[in-house]
Amino acid sequence: MRVISQRYPDIRIEGENYLPQPIYRHIASFLSVFKLVLIGLIIVGKDPFAFFGMQAPSIWQWGQENKVYACMMVFFLSNMIENQCMSTGAFEITLNDVPVWSKLESGHLPSMQQLVQILDNEMKLNVHMEPMPHHRS
Repeated sequence: MRVISQRYPDIRIEGENYLPQPIYRHIASFLSVFKLVLIGLIIVGKDPFAFFGMQAPSIWQWGQENKVYACMMVFFLSNMIENQCMSTGAFEITLNDVPVWSKLESGHLPSMQQLVQILDNEMKLNVHMEPMPHHRS
């Protein structure tokens, strides 16, 4: 960003998140709530399986004997899955609302040299496309 700002002082650089597909956002939201409910059940010691008339699995028994560790595991594992659902890996560059680079399409980030070259080419194209001012004598 610093290199680009120095080379092209008139360019405004904005960053924003590229939203994942709705299904992944919904999964992440569900996991966020489910994680808190599960941690609450572990802390309180309430057996959710008894509510459904089921016998608690051995992992639940283990969680009740090791509450702090179980809560930490639930928290970190669910956060890992939530982050994976919300991550798109996108790095998209547009200049004047025209896409000039897409990591989603190319599969990799541009090198600094590639990025400067792309911007140089786009800036030259934009200069040539602007109409010449008319002078009256």
